[in-house]
Amino acid sequence: MALDAAPPETSAAAKPAAHEDRRLLVRYHEENDDRARAELVERFMPLVRHIARRYQRGNEPLEDLVQVASLGLVKAIDRFDPARTTAFSSYAVPTMVGELKRYFRDFSWAVHVPRGMQERTVAVQSTVSRLSEELGRSPSPTEVGEAIDLNAEQVLEAFEVALAYDSLSLDAPPPGAEDPDASGYGDTIGEEDERFELVELGVSIAPALSDLPEREREILRMRFKEDMTQSEIAARVGVSQMHVSRLIRRSLARLEEAAEGEVRCHREEALT
Repeated sequence: MALDAAPPETSAAAKPAAHEDRRLLVRYHEENDDRARAELVERFMPLVRHIARRYQRGNEPLEDLVQVASLGLVKAIDRFDPARTTAFSSYAVPTMVGELKRYFRDFSWAVHVPRGMQERTVAVQSTVSRLSEELGRSPSPTEVGEAIDLNAEQVLEAFEVALAYDSLSLDAPPPGAEDPDASGYGDTIGEEDERFELVELGVSIAPALSDLPEREREILRMRFKEDMTQSEIAARVGVSQMHVSRLIRRSLARLEEAAEGEVRCHREEALT
C-alpha cells in the first residue's frame, strides 16, 4: 500500500524540531529519562495518526491502527542511536510502517493467507488506486500486471484473495437492510435439504429390507438405484414385466409397513 509522506515542515521550523528531537533522545538514552521518552511519543503522535490514516481500509478501526503505529514509534525511540546523523523521523517512519504491515499480515485477515500472497494483494490494490488516478478509469488486469511485473492471472488471483480480508457474520443483517433487528444474513442463504428425511427413512426400513428375499432386494436396487425400467428388469431377471410389477408393489408395501411401525415406536418412546 502506498504511503504518502508526512506533512512537510518548512526548513526554518524543521531544524529546531529535529534539534529538540535529538536533545530528548539523548536525555532518554544517556540519562534514562523516561519523561523525555514520553515527550517524544507525544511530539510524534500527529505523524503516527497520519500514517495510521493512510493505512486504514475497509472496516479497520482507526484507533487500532494508531495503537499499532504507536508501538512502532516506541520501538523506534528505544532502538535509535542518537549518535546517528540522520533525522529520527527518517528512522521512525519505516519502523511504524513495518509494524502496520506485520499487523495486517498476521492479525487482520479473516482467513489465513500466505505472506507472499498478502504482499502481492496489497501491491495490486495500491497499483489499482494509482493507475485509476493517472488514467481516469479503472485499469485492466494486464495494465496492473505490467506496472508491477505480474501477469494478468496473478492480478486476478490477488483480487480474489482480497475478498478474504473481511468476513461477514451470518447473524448480521443482510446488505441494505434498514431494520437493525432484521433476520440475519444466514437466513437468506441456503435451503432445507429434504433428503435428510430419506436418510432417516433408510435407517427405519433397513431391517425390513434385509428380511426381503434376495431377488426382491435386487429388483428394488435395479429399479430405484440403477433407474432401470420394469421391462429391463424383467429381461435381466427372466420373468414377465407384470410379475416384476407385482414384486415391486409387494416389497414396497412391506417396507412402508415397517417404516410406519418404526415411527409409531418412536412416538410411544417419546411419550413415556
